[in-house]
Formats: sequence, structure tokens, C-alpha cells
Amino acid sequence: MGLAPTITIHVPGPLRAYCAGAAQISISAHTVRAALEDLERSQAAFYRNVCDETGTVRRHLNVFVNSDNVRDLDDGIDTTLMPGDVVTILPAVSGG
Repeated sequence: MGLAPTITIHVPGPLRAYCAGAAQISISAHTVRAALEDLERSQAAFYRNVCDETGTVRRHLNVFVNSDNVRDLDDGIDTTLMPGDVVTILPAVSGG
């Protein structure tokens, strides 16, 4: 598969406490799933707040690749990443 592309993960304010206050993290990964697996190894506390014990993204969070929610993409969490892609993790917002 070759070298994995370097991508940027944007960390929302409420989750920055779990990754030493970082607003963004640069990693190399071929897919969103691989990026999350890298976070499991390198940023365990952050990962536990993003994914549950089965490795599934928590229901109250949305993961975007650039401007696309991975839940809306054909490959979902297995979406292929390209060099320079930005993965953003956002808490869902609801109200009434």
C-alpha cells in the first residue's frame, strides 16, 4: 500500500484535555479506521473518549473527512485518506 499519507486530526475543545491540550494531531494513516487505531496507541485517553470498547465511534460524536461526515460516505470508517486530508471530530449538538 506504500507510505501512509500524513493527515491532520482536529481535536474539539472539550477533548483537548485528553491529548495534552493539542488542538490538532498530525499522523500517517491510509483510512479513518487506521487513524483511530493510531490514536489508540499514541493518545489512549483521547481515543477512549472518541471510541467505545468495541472500537466504534461514540454515538454523540461525528467524524468528518474534510467536509464529509464518514457516516454518509460509502466506505464509512474505512474511507481512504489522502495527503493533507483533515479529520475533524465534533460532538453532536442537539436542543429543543
